[in-house]
Amino acid sequence: MAKVSTSDFRNGMNILQDGEIYTITEFQHVKPGKGPAFVRTKLKGVVNEKNIEKTFRSGENVESIRIETHPYQFLYRDGNMFFFMHQETYEQIPLEAERVEKQDFITDGQVCTLVIDVENENILYAEPPDQIEAEVVDTDPGLKGDTAQGGSKPATISGGAVVQVPLFINQGESIRVDTRTGEYLERAK
Repeated sequence: MAKVSTSDFRNGMNILQDGEIYTITEFQHVKPGKGPAFVRTKLKGVVNEKNIEKTFRSGENVESIRIETHPYQFLYRDGNMFFFMHQETYEQIPLEAERVEKQDFITDGQVCTLVIDVENENILYAEPPDQIEAEVVDTDPGLKGDTAQGGSKPATISGGAVVQVPLFINQGESIRVDTRTGEYLERAK
């Protein structure tokens, strides 16, 4: 791991702080009239999603972490393990269920993003795409006269997630879902 000085801080840089990996979202060099200069930062946790503020002395060294994201295709789940395949090398990677986010939105053959700590060759987590197409596998039948302005009803999609959909959506239809919010977007074409 490379040591970087506070003078090298940039937005989007990943650093190791208190044993956790954080991304610098904002930083400001401050030179008060009295006393030594310092750098005020806002950090967002890569794995733990925590937002913290941290002040560093000017010239202080911290460890820089190189993080990369790669597309991997989800193959199957075996017990507590999820198996992903690299799109170009066809290398298969097992990943514990605790490291897979939003598991209910992941279906066979779907391309997910794996976030990898390059120096330690450690997979931090896997997540589905922001928007997915999924088949409605279970919902109450729609009734004649149901409109888009009507209400909503729960529907289970192919990955297992339950999404609120308009009343006119029926079992077997394909829909688009935003995985970040879990909201129905539209019928798939």
